Amino acid sequence: MKPIISSIMIVFAAFSLCAAESAGTDKTLVVWVAPANLNHRGGSALTIQSGNQFDGIVFGELQPGKWMAGSDFHKRTEKAQDKYVAETADNKTMVQMAIVYKGDEILIYRNGESYASYQAKNIDLLSPENNIAVFGLRHVGAAGGHISGAIEDARIYSKALTVDEIKSLQPNKKSKIEPYAWWDFEGDKVEDRTGRFAHSRMKNGAKLADGKLVLGENSVLVAAVTEDDAKIATRARRARAPAAPYVEETPAMPKDVPANWLTYHLAHPGPGVGMPGDPNTACFYKGRYYLHYIYKNKHVYAFAQLSSKPLVTWKWHPTVLVGPNTGHGMFSGTGFFTKDGRPAMIYHGQGSGNNYLAFALDDNLDEWTKPVAVKPRTKSGQAAKIRMWDPDCWLNGDTYYAISGGTPPHLMKSSNLEEWEYLGLLLHEDMPNLGVNKNEDVSCANMFKIGDKWMLLCISHRMGCRYYLGNFKDEKYLPESHAMMNWKYRDFFAPESLLTPDGRRVMWAWCRVEGAQSAIQSLPRELSLPADGVLRIKPLRELKKLRYDEKNEGDITVKGNSSHMLKRICGDTVELSVTIKPTSAKEYGVSVFCDKDGKGFPITIKPESKVLAMGKIKPPFELKKGEDLNLRIFLDKSMVEVFVNDRQGAVYMHQHDKENVGISLFSKGGDITAKVKGWKMKSIYAGQ
Repeated sequence: MKPIISSIMIVFAAFSLCAAESAGTDKTLVVWVAPANLNHRGGSALTIQSGNQFDGIVFGELQPGKWMAGSDFHKRTEKAQDKYVAETADNKTMVQMAIVYKGDEILIYRNGESYASYQAKNIDLLSPENNIAVFGLRHVGAAGGHISGAIEDARIYSKALTVDEIKSLQPNKKSKIEPYAWWDFEGDKVEDRTGRFAHSRMKNGAKLADGKLVLGENSVLVAAVTEDDAKIATRARRARAPAAPYVEETPAMPKDVPANWLTYHLAHPGPGVGMPGDPNTACFYKGRYYLHYIYKNKHVYAFAQLSSKPLVTWKWHPTVLVGPNTGHGMFSGTGFFTKDGRPAMIYHGQGSGNNYLAFALDDNLDEWTKPVAVKPRTKSGQAAKIRMWDPDCWLNGDTYYAISGGTPPHLMKSSNLEEWEYLGLLLHEDMPNLGVNKNEDVSCANMFKIGDKWMLLCISHRMGCRYYLGNFKDEKYLPESHAMMNWKYRDFFAPESLLTPDGRRVMWAWCRVEGAQSAIQSLPRELSLPADGVLRIKPLRELKKLRYDEKNEGDITVKGNSSHMLKRICGDTVELSVTIKPTSAKEYGVSVFCDKDGKGFPITIKPESKVLAMGKIKPPFELKKGEDLNLRIFLDKSMVEVFVNDRQGAVYMHQHDKENVGISLFSKGGDITAKVKGWKMKSIYAGQ
């Protein structure tokens, strides 16, 4: 055995990985490693990865100095690590550690003694023919995390080794048990002795020395089946791990729905995680509404597709807009119709640097053409040098216009969706001062006609959901006003809209809130712009189809500086209609999720401040003189959506004890008179 060159020598046997010819999840991975810096956090001595899924020997990620079984989104990682022992071995001490994946159990050993054990639903990462092994990084695509030192030997076994088998292993010596992969780092090049991972690439100072792999703070070694996979996994930008062949999947609700899952808000049920969750490509076509949203599976970012006839209850379609079918991940875009009425979409190809068009091939929108890149050119025929980012496309007369979003956004046009003429920046140089920088980020853009104006509905990644109202001048957009739809970091984000057959503009937004689920979509909102020029924001009228068990509280008077608990209406899956007569009260409103003492989450009108206050947000709202206040309040478990006099809407997530479902009215500095009506709300999911 070669001499030890680093501060500590650790033998780390850390996974049980299934053989390629089996479909099991049992696995063991072994590495002898000497970390050079026990203060480093979040790097890996050895990781096995397929697409975005990985299991790795990770050091100090959740708690300093402690080894753990790292995994994608910590799905197979024990987060409570207080009982884990921090590494204290000196430079003459050899430590053997092992993490064994056996069935749905993970067992961690140190020198053959129990270090930790817990239950986890393990996965098969060895069957994919194009998986990779990673040294140094926690996984390919990791945003950070470091480990440094020397690795003497590393192995992957396709079974769960026993304690005695782990103890029998010695670095640089062949074991009786045939490994799935084995690196002893002898010689002048990295070599997997089994021949499985035939191609390797080292970066950022990784090197072989004295029969060891030596890693600096940012070093990485990737071992792959093909040279192309090794190159892609180690490239400077957009490095990624190859994914296993795509097996078509359809999102579906689980048989046993968790009690805290939302009831009538659309959210991603799995497989995969609804991140980032942007709603995309919405339209009405041949009797059905269609909506897509982004979710992340093992092939990176895909578009989930749903359809609905009533616009409130949905069914998922098989996921077909996914990397193996398109050649890239699916990032934000919009839907539109071609001149001949064909459904189409424009979107950003994640990781490709391009925006793309695709066209529906069937009436159910389950089949799409291969992506067609959008390549704008200047009037002189040169390729336009612009950043390709979140696009939008719409038809105005006989001309298609498209936005390439970002900071700042750009505009182009086409007569045939094949040749595109670059028109320059989207926003007109005559744009007045609207209290927002002209070069502010325009992402998730959606341009459409509303009333006698054009609305640009979009986000700024810094500010959240917002919109402009204006018109076009000289083939540039000239905004006349600007307003926000979001008041807390990304609570209301990434909007998308469609036009209903009866002419209503309906929008959704991704609610990136701390809750039970991912890819939560806001309740659909109807937008309109009447002659007074004030945008109207109403809950979708079809939501009334979900109502049942109507209760009416009648006329209620609440004295100043007091509250009144409703007697007939309570719950956290309800809709409320509260109408309050004009009052001189300083503050008043509705408290939801109240305990038996009447303490809850207040939804407060503050006339002097001209705001609607909910938790940490204060959306602007002002009553007209002598105007009744009408609150439409939707409670869905911990999700609260409020619509005020059809002129303002707000979203908030407030966790509460399941017993606290009372509702009360309150007033400060004056009496209020109110009428209250309420309904329980049905689930939008079949069979729930």
